[in-house]
Amino acid sequence: MLKGIDPRLNADVLYALRAMGHGDVLAVVDMNFPAAAIASKTAYGELLRMENLTAGDALEAILSLMPLDTFVSDFAARMEASGDASKVAGVQVEAQAAIDAAEGRPRPMGSVGRFDFYDKAASAFAVLQTGERRFYGCFLLRKGVIEPGV
Repeated sequence: MLKGIDPRLNADVLYALRAMGHGDVLAVVDMNFPAAAIASKTAYGELLRMENLTAGDALEAILSLMPLDTFVSDFAARMEASGDASKVAGVQVEAQAAIDAAEGRPRPMGSVGRFDFYDKAASAFAVLQTGERRFYGCFLLRKGVIEPGV
């Protein structure tokens, strides 16, 4: 245990978050996502796991340390429901709440079609698989910067 660090974050996740640079993307995915296959194609090359957490809980923990990019519009995105890009699943509502809480204001994430999501995840810095069992619990987070003096 370390003071000031969310205990839901394990050593592997902390290492990867620290290794990421400005603009790098973390794919946070559910249990149904082909995570091991996609993770092998990323810069990190290994699958990260937070298997005992929902997507919303994992995002809350991650965003307690990792700033989201403020210079781009694609700072965060959700996987679109197949056949209905306007549908927002309950798990995605929870994820948006975690983003808004971390940002201190509403900051709506974008959406990415299922197969485009797979491609973006493969080109991400790393893939982190949660224990989320609900459909469409897959997200892309782009790392931002920490301002001087913070």
